[in-house]
Amino acid sequence: MLYWLQQLQVKRWQHRQVTTCPDPTNNNNTTDDFLPVLKSPLGLVGEAAANVPSQRTPLANMSIKHPLIEIQNSVHSRRKRSSQECSQSVFHVEAPPWAPPNPADPTNTTVPSAPRTPIVPQTPSPPPPLGDLAGQTSVAESWESLSKSQRSRKTKNRSSSNMPILRRNTLSSDRTSRLQQENQMLMEEVKAQKELVWLLHKTLEAAQLEKRTCAEFLAVEGEQERLELLRHRERQAADLRGRLEEAKLEAEATSRSLAQRDAQLTELQENIRMLMEKNNAKQEVIIKLSDQVTACMSDPRLYASSSSGSLDSQTFKQLQQQIENLKDDIEAYKTQNKFLNSEIYQLTKLWRNSSEQEKSLLVKCAYLEASNCQMESRYLGVLRRLQENKSLDPVQQEAVQKMIENALKGELKSVITLNTNRDHDEYGFKILPDYEVEDMKLLAKIQALEIRSHNLLHQEAGEHPLLSRWAQYLAGRVDDILCPSPELKGLLRGGVPREYRQRVWRWLVQARSRTMRERHPQRYQQLCEKSQTSPHPAFRQIQLDLHRTLTTNQHFSSPSSPALHQLQRILLAFSWQSPVIGYCQGLNRLAAIALLVLQNEEDAFWCLVSVVETIMPQDYYTKNLAASQADQWVLKDFLAEKLPRLAAHFEDHSIDVSLITFNWFLVVFVESLPSDILLPLWDAFLYEGTKVIFRYALALFKYKEDDILKIHDSVEIYQYLRFFTKTISDGRRLISIAFTVMNPFPGRLLRNRRALHLERLQGELRELEEQQRDFVTESVECKDKELDAMISEDDDEL
Repeated sequence: MLYWLQQLQVKRWQHRQVTTCPDPTNNNNTTDDFLPVLKSPLGLVGEAAANVPSQRTPLANMSIKHPLIEIQNSVHSRRKRSSQECSQSVFHVEAPPWAPPNPADPTNTTVPSAPRTPIVPQTPSPPPPLGDLAGQTSVAESWESLSKSQRSRKTKNRSSSNMPILRRNTLSSDRTSRLQQENQMLMEEVKAQKELVWLLHKTLEAAQLEKRTCAEFLAVEGEQERLELLRHRERQAADLRGRLEEAKLEAEATSRSLAQRDAQLTELQENIRMLMEKNNAKQEVIIKLSDQVTACMSDPRLYASSSSGSLDSQTFKQLQQQIENLKDDIEAYKTQNKFLNSEIYQLTKLWRNSSEQEKSLLVKCAYLEASNCQMESRYLGVLRRLQENKSLDPVQQEAVQKMIENALKGELKSVITLNTNRDHDEYGFKILPDYEVEDMKLLAKIQALEIRSHNLLHQEAGEHPLLSRWAQYLAGRVDDILCPSPELKGLLRGGVPREYRQRVWRWLVQARSRTMRERHPQRYQQLCEKSQTSPHPAFRQIQLDLHRTLTTNQHFSSPSSPALHQLQRILLAFSWQSPVIGYCQGLNRLAAIALLVLQNEEDAFWCLVSVVETIMPQDYYTKNLAASQADQWVLKDFLAEKLPRLAAHFEDHSIDVSLITFNWFLVVFVESLPSDILLPLWDAFLYEGTKVIFRYALALFKYKEDDILKIHDSVEIYQYLRFFTKTISDGRRLISIAFTVMNPFPGRLLRNRRALHLERLQGELRELEEQQRDFVTESVECKDKELDAMISEDDDEL
């Protein structure tokens, strides 16, 4: 590598001598001084030549990693020494002295005198560093100093000479052009040298890599290791060739795709050109037609004569007459339109007035109906007190009983004749429910009338603010993008309007069952197919419970109702989804509520799965109902804390509230509350969980606490607790009690008490199972003893 660097310097030096000052005496010891020729012993090849120590040279300390920097530094130092020895640069050109012109000599006006002293070439300085721009800077500075000296001399000569201006300008332009050419040549030379240095640098890197490879090969001792090294190098070469082929294939594919894109671009450009041509043609046609229309409107006669030329005056008059007639018709239509607009405006005002009157009449009618309900409830209350009065004689009691029967029948007929659709709400639930207890029908009717009057008076004032709040919250939100937040929690506690309930429930169910649905997107269809091919053991029980589901609801009252078939498929699919539970009485009501609101089988199925497997605790619907029983003990603890007077009243009369509340918890108050209270309860239940059930259970007891405390007979208390939930008239008050009066209600406390009672209950169940096993064992032993006694008696007789 050093040899090639020496040759490079020699070639550069020779080229500079030829181009600047061709003096063969100045380059005698250049190569010896800069890079002396290395002398190696002859006859050494292979491993012997590689093991010979390298000779020390002036560049022995040069860094292999940065050879160019070392060469630049050494050459720059030599150049400084040579510049100190030589007073002028190799590129210095001394301007010839200027002799004053002789006026007698006519040649002085055109030809300048020859220089007295020839241009003496100086000893050239060392070449500039490789790849460095310092050489260019020094050359540029030398030319700048040269030009400055020339300008100074020109200034002196201009003051002392009388040479014509034309000659001086010609001489200076010639020198400037010559210097610019030399400068350009030097710049091109520097560029070429830079490229050569870059190529030599790459060659040096390749040589160093080859030397390293050879050193590794020679360092290996055994032939087997060398062969392994050669195989490794061959594998690397094969790998590189494979990569090269892949790169070529990728380049070919890219070129093909680029050609296709170019073809598509050409086609698109052609289409654009065609469309532009069509557009221009259409524009020309439009311009022509516009000109014709303008000409026709400005001078119809001239246009008619120029366009047709053959129309006579009679035809032209007919056309003019038709135009006048059409103008008259337009004016008539405008007048008629104004008249009709005024009529429409008047009718609109009348319609608005009538609608406002109708609305006011409806409000008045609702108020009157509410007043009528209140009067009837008071009348029935008076009859009830007379019925309870035991001081009346039998005739009076019989008359009171007849009046009660007539009042119940008459009120029912009036409701039916007034509006048959008012018996059921939007979801098909009966507004005035029936009661099985004959003695409580009068009290239930009184409560139903109170509910009816309360709804009529407060329905308009309560629905519109709630609807506006939900509309504002859901404005601009896409489905399935509702995020849990305190604002959403407060809105759900207040209830969801019927217009948005299906959407909100679908989001709540998807949030609860997102993981299962993403894991098994076709789960419901697969379970339906499985239930058709292989019947579940709980199929018969499901068939029996179908016709007991929401019997007062319009959608489930008929045996041929489509909702019953949908409910059957949902329950069978769930029985296969949860084989541990299979089917439990009460699941039919949960699925029915979900089906009524969501209006979709699959959504109702996932709602049932979410309630049973996600919201409710484990073992809530299993065979032993352990978690359900534990919740009843938790409710009793909360009842003693939140309502101590009522809990003491129940304890005094030996009332077990779990006989009433167990069904509340199992079916989440379905068929226990009116629909206008049940559905808001479910709105919060699907979001917050089982804590809502405890809140509402305590709120129901708080709502009717005073009425319950007035009853001092255990049988009457049980009868009252069976139906009192359906007599709640003020749903807003109940919600306020559940989520305000019952506070604080920490979820951690609920979970701790549930775990405590569940552990105690499981221990009791284990003891009961042990007692059952002991009893079975004792019964078997008793039977064995009796059999032995009978055999012994037979032996004695024999």
